[in-house]
Amino acid sequence: MVSHIYLFRHGMTKDNTNGVFSGWRDSPLTKRGRDDAKIIALRLKDKKIHIAYQSGLVRSKDTLKEVLKFHPECKIIITDNKIIERNYGKLQGLTHYKYISKTSPKKYDSFHRGYYKKPLKGESIKDVEKRVNKFLKEMFKTVKGRNVNVAISAHGNSMRPIRKYFEKLSTKQMMKVESAFDNFYEYIVHS
Repeated sequence: MVSHIYLFRHGMTKDNTNGVFSGWRDSPLTKRGRDDAKIIALRLKDKKIHIAYQSGLVRSKDTLKEVLKFHPECKIIITDNKIIERNYGKLQGLTHYKYISKTSPKKYDSFHRGYYKKPLKGESIKDVEKRVNKFLKEMFKTVKGRNVNVAISAHGNSMRPIRKYFEKLSTKQMMKVESAFDNFYEYIVHS
């Protein structure tokens, strides 16, 4: 049995455009973000999708909605917040510039691209990886023994551990990964 996993990031949001720590804020897609989602949809148009996952945030849902316009065969849509964006805690809603100007670029870099460091009342990437790994275990149980393909509408930081798993990346490599707003990553699972 073979399953194809189609992983993609939501389209560009207002917070992305403005350099804001979005985290669990429900920042909507911009015009460009809606176009990003439509591009992903066109790229996946000729694939089969049977099961789709999204987070509870509107940017994940709206991106997936565009993709599924071409996939009437997809009857199962699961909302799972184990793939939600990293929680930036007290920094959510603050611009990167404002944070750096109040602290320092070094402090910003220590948690923004650091694995262990977490913002006040927020999550580290290690925390995100822990919950994403639980998601992967559950997803593998769902596809085991079935020829089903899966779409995952995720977020920049929740994609990092998923890509780490499938691409066999080290933690250091994972922390350097950037995921496009208008493309997808395909992986094959044998069960």
